[in-house]
Amino acid sequence: MTLPTLMRAIAMNGTGGANCLAVEHAALPHPAAGEVLIRVHAAGINRPDLAQRMGLYPAPPGADPRLGLEVAGEIAALGEGVDRFAIGDHVAALVNGGGYAEYCIAPATQTLTLPQGISMVQGAALPETYFTVWANVFGHGRLVAGESLLVHGGTSGIGTTAIALAREFGATVYATAGSPEKCAACVELGAHAAIDYRAQDFVARIDDLTSGAGVDVVLDMVAGPYVSRNINCLAPNGRLVVIAVQGGIRDPDFSILPVMLKRLVITGSTLRPRTLAEKAAIADALRTHVWPALQAGRCLPQIYRVFSFSEVVQAHTLLESGVHIGKIILTP
Repeated sequence: MTLPTLMRAIAMNGTGGANCLAVEHAALPHPAAGEVLIRVHAAGINRPDLAQRMGLYPAPPGADPRLGLEVAGEIAALGEGVDRFAIGDHVAALVNGGGYAEYCIAPATQTLTLPQGISMVQGAALPETYFTVWANVFGHGRLVAGESLLVHGGTSGIGTTAIALAREFGATVYATAGSPEKCAACVELGAHAAIDYRAQDFVARIDDLTSGAGVDVVLDMVAGPYVSRNINCLAPNGRLVVIAVQGGIRDPDFSILPVMLKRLVITGSTLRPRTLAEKAAIADALRTHVWPALQAGRCLPQIYRVFSFSEVVQAHTLLESGVHIGKIILTP
């Protein structure tokens, strides 16, 4: 594969609204030891990209400062010591930045061969959400078959993935969403029931749906005033897993007493700051437990819309609007 010296990439001209994004020409990156260079066919857009664009979520030290945390494409070059891939292999990768480009560097340990039958667009929708859901729902949340899960934001990329994976592994899933149409989509994706949080009290509905038992795990990306309400939804020995703070970092109604009385666990995480070893372990677990289901045509990512690099402003604007169901993807 003959490599160019320059590539097209999406740059930020300062921070702020979507209009600060524009396509530019940049030097081709080169993989260091333990890394691969991927010729990007598609890149996923995620809410952390929006936060970074607004100056609220800077790239970690040493990471590519450009946006983009997940890509799918083909291996274009191998760094020293990488022997698990060959030039031309079709892969998906969780990257530390720089995914909005024609070529992107990825740690080899965070790169996975695409399952047969999975397109590049589908592949670009896998890493960020599937890594996040696996680590938080099945790792920190310890969800197992026969238990129940409440997912907030059921039609987001994270939400649709959580519904699919929890159902795949034998859990009963409840979801919240912001309209009757989105609630119907959650049920179609496999949720046992969905709650329109704009029209219904999700705590009361969970109480009704579970006959007062509550759920075993809550996956929350809202935090703020949702924390105490989530605690009220949990069964004894339940686990609350917080992965974002769209509603803020404080809940004025929080009380430790129900946590003590019901022996609850409150935990949370972010994905990007984790170590290479931690991300490698998640990748290995996905390869073992989830990739066979994908290859069999189950647990597939939900793709809402695909934009070209030149339409990145429209793509970010759509994600900010919240009207989407599933993932939004960019292609060079």
